[in-house]
Amino acid sequence: MLNISRTSSGDYEFESEIFVPHPLQDIFDFFAQPENLEKITPPWLNFRIITPRPISMQAGTLIDYQLKLHGIPLRWRTEITEWIPLVRFVDTQLKGPYRTWRHTHTFAERDNGTLVQDHVLYSVYGGALINRLFVQKDVERIFQYRLDQLKKFTSAGLPD
Repeated sequence: MLNISRTSSGDYEFESEIFVPHPLQDIFDFFAQPENLEKITPPWLNFRIITPRPISMQAGTLIDYQLKLHGIPLRWRTEITEWIPLVRFVDTQLKGPYRTWRHTHTFAERDNGTLVQDHVLYSVYGGALINRLFVQKDVERIFQYRLDQLKKFTSAGLPD
């Protein structure tokens, strides 16, 4: 499930969810390793974590990335602003392509698996027109790729 809507403040809210037939601990551990983000990010973004490893995930952790968006090289820095193991974590953009970006990852144990939910509150430079022409489609494509990769990984087993 993917859904984008506009908030009353003019920001955009994106939501997605997927059920994966693996234990909560395994799924949370997968997401708690930042390098796994490279495995579920579309290759056309040329996404790479540039923060030296290992990265210890906790509130206050800073992570730097580089990527290409529509052929334009970008740097992105996020901070883990909330970290509640096995429940949720939040990454907030400090520097990057969005005016604001706050991504909440939520995990819930369900019968024989885990419900993984993403909630992103974002705003863009250039407003509604830029969002409609470029950003919304990009966000949807990126998260659809992510869902597809999670489906593939969970049917074959999570990558190490």
